[in-house]
Amino acid sequence: MKTFLNTINGKSAGSDRTFASYNPATGETLGMVPHSSDDQVAQAVAAAKAAQPGWAALPDGERKALMMKVADLLKENSEVLAEWVVREQGKPLGGVGPDQVPGARFEAWGCEAWTRVPANLDLPVDVVFEDETRRDEMHRKPYGVIAAVAPWNWPLLIAIWQIIPGLRTGSTVVIKPSEYTSIGTLEMVRMISEALPPGVLNTVSGPGEVGAALVGHPDVDKILFTGSAATGSRIAEIAARNLTPTTMELGGNDAAIVLPDADPQQIAMSIFWGAFINMGQTCAAAKRIYVHESKYEAMVAALKAIATQMPMGNGMDAGVVMGPIQNRMQYSKVVGLVEKARQEGATIVCGGQEPGGRGNFYPLTLVSHIKDGAALVDQEQFGPVLPIISYKNVEDAIASANRLDVGLGASVWSNDVQQAKAVASRIQAGTVWINQHGMIHPMVPFGGVKKSGWGSEGGIDGLKAVTVPQVISIKKG
Repeated sequence: MKTFLNTINGKSAGSDRTFASYNPATGETLGMVPHSSDDQVAQAVAAAKAAQPGWAALPDGERKALMMKVADLLKENSEVLAEWVVREQGKPLGGVGPDQVPGARFEAWGCEAWTRVPANLDLPVDVVFEDETRRDEMHRKPYGVIAAVAPWNWPLLIAIWQIIPGLRTGSTVVIKPSEYTSIGTLEMVRMISEALPPGVLNTVSGPGEVGAALVGHPDVDKILFTGSAATGSRIAEIAARNLTPTTMELGGNDAAIVLPDADPQQIAMSIFWGAFINMGQTCAAAKRIYVHESKYEAMVAALKAIATQMPMGNGMDAGVVMGPIQNRMQYSKVVGLVEKARQEGATIVCGGQEPGGRGNFYPLTLVSHIKDGAALVDQEQFGPVLPIISYKNVEDAIASANRLDVGLGASVWSNDVQQAKAVASRIQAGTVWINQHGMIHPMVPFGGVKKSGWGSEGGIDGLKAVTVPQVISIKKG
């Protein structure tokens, strides 16, 4: 059985201990992954720290050019990387274009796109004040060493979100992939490191204790984390000991509000993919749908017609558009939430039964006649289950959308864009989409409010988030 290796200071690095990575569609072992030791974590951070001054000293044009070489390598290896995503994470291959299923090929393409865009963005010196007596300039400086902890749901794309902005602005990076999806990330870093000086980008792998050692290292200058609120809370506690700044994306429980004038048939497919992209295992997927009572039954029927026709299976097979839940822990959570909803009297419109057999497959499940306060509504299910809730007036829907302590994304659906904007402005979320959901873009900042985290990724704001502001104030005359 092959053991896939970390990259530390430009060289491959194994470990005395290893663990297995599994295919969630088949249960087969894909390979072994190093369980990095504390010493190896320290070596990775030391390599990043030693490489950082030289990396930051490169002319900006040279760093841009190297980022474009990284993008070229991602493009050249896109099919290999996409296949790793299928085997290790579970999402089907899918395609890239607007009419294609957004699967593993989309993720691999996204890695390239989210590299090329930052590579071509600038953070010029900004004159924040000037008069006859003084000139005040805002400069942006690299943090130094960035520690990144990536999740299992979009293991390559979110890793790139964490890696590239820091490298682009002169920091170096040590990244720990999720223990559930390590191989694809380790392979991606191995590939793109060919374009980078040694020590600029390093990996360590293993369970939570490895991540704790990384984010707690005193030579780490900034922490980027995407994952659960529970883990984020522990990382924030560790970071506080060294006063290390953080950017946290901690998931959400996105509400979608369907206004009374919306046409269920017209919007059903868009809402479906807003909810079930990546089998619902997306932080900014629509996870609770509020539909006006006049359109409720029609909306439920339209979503059912789509959900019951979607082919599910091994993502490497032709025609498959839905894959498995990535791991058994998450699978058990999804099953438990559906069973609790059933016991409490909700209607299981479709799905809701474990199929048995190999793999972590669970059918697309719609749940109707359910209310706020139910666990399936109030907790982030992060799986292929969607509760659909009826409301009487728009004020009730807005109150429902805002009642939870998270606020990553939300959406409003209406034929009247101005009315939708008025509703959107009152929703407590980092992003509110209108007549779409979860439509990210590399030029658009993304982040949450409340317990969905803080800080931004993407666009100019994402670059600023991995730099330190420095004012240079010049006396004239």
